[in-house]
Amino acid sequence: MSSHRDPHPGSSATPRATDWISTPLTMDILRGAQDLERTEHGVLPHRLPARARAQATDGQLAMAESQPSGVRLVFRTRATVVELDALRTKNAYVGVPSRPDGVYDLLVDGRLTGQASVTGGNVLMLDMTTGSAETRPGPVGTVRFSGLPDGVKDVEIWLPYNEITELVALRTDAPVEPLPDGGRKKWLHHGSSISHGSDAASPTTTWPALAASLGGVELTNLGLGGSAVLDPFTARALRDTPADLISVKIGINVVNADVMRLRAFGPAVHGFLDTIREGHPTAPLLVVSPILCPIHEDTPGPSVPDLSDISAGKIQFKAMGDPAERAGGKLTLNVIRDELARIVKQRAADDPHLHYLDGRALYGEADFAELPLPDQLHPDAATHRRIGERFADLAFGSGGPFIAEQA
Repeated sequence: MSSHRDPHPGSSATPRATDWISTPLTMDILRGAQDLERTEHGVLPHRLPARARAQATDGQLAMAESQPSGVRLVFRTRATVVELDALRTKNAYVGVPSRPDGVYDLLVDGRLTGQASVTGGNVLMLDMTTGSAETRPGPVGTVRFSGLPDGVKDVEIWLPYNEITELVALRTDAPVEPLPDGGRKKWLHHGSSISHGSDAASPTTTWPALAASLGGVELTNLGLGGSAVLDPFTARALRDTPADLISVKIGINVVNADVMRLRAFGPAVHGFLDTIREGHPTAPLLVVSPILCPIHEDTPGPSVPDLSDISAGKIQFKAMGDPAERAGGKLTLNVIRDELARIVKQRAADDPHLHYLDGRALYGEADFAELPLPDQLHPDAATHRRIGERFADLAFGSGGPFIAEQA
């Protein structure tokens, strides 16, 4: 599946031209994606299938699903040098200091061996005060990892969770072959920006990636920033994705986007779970309620950016609903937790493989006191690690729903 080619111009301290091998970027060396879209430059991994994307007109969802959280190149090789050409699209905000570049994590035989970022690329400039967006084009860049150990090894390159990443070319100094299925359980997870990655340090340190590593499972991450709102096409994507273990984290986006009332929420949850069960009738299915988020515990959405300190480069979020509106069916996190617990208890009478986890067991009041949410919505890198470790213990640990059913 490999072919010889010349190295790209400008490379230095690289193998001779005749030593380079170019490997096609295809699904057989990609994990965590649903499909690949051909682009002008190469291929763009998508985490929602084409049918779902055709039914989604929301720009936030389009951006989130094409940011490759949990997507990685996986292959076996003797190569000691690996280069990946990629065209990124990075978000930036008018009046706010530039966010750090997205990180590529290199794992060799399961161990983090290197990290790098790509240069160039497009910048999507967002103006939070006007809602406008402008794309500023830039060139393809290259991520290079050298000094890999000699001998046959399993290589993973995890793509940045927060940058749309068009894959252009993969070069190595030895042949590449797809990695055989190692027989590990496949874990499929869906959630909001917190599951997507929010402000994790790197792609392998988002809380789902950490939990997957600790649990010894293969992750497909359908965490979709701002977009976990019980969309039927997302449920169908979960239904149709191969999985041994499934979790769905429901609630925060339903509240902070203010997309429905209690009357609609319950039936929507039932329909979402019904659809998943069509494809996975007996897989362990864990429903996870929201982690603690004080601004929305008892105050409905929507949440909006607080731009009062934007000149200092800070954006925080505030809840705009009125607690009195709960009487009319407006949703808060506490209302959602109660409803999810009720629904799971009701369904579990006929579905012994359905389980519930209160998200405050992952991050609660004591955690907020120690590790507050920097912008009132999203956890930082240390909190991602804490959530990932706790989820691994509660779901994959002794007595957890992902282990108990396999015993």
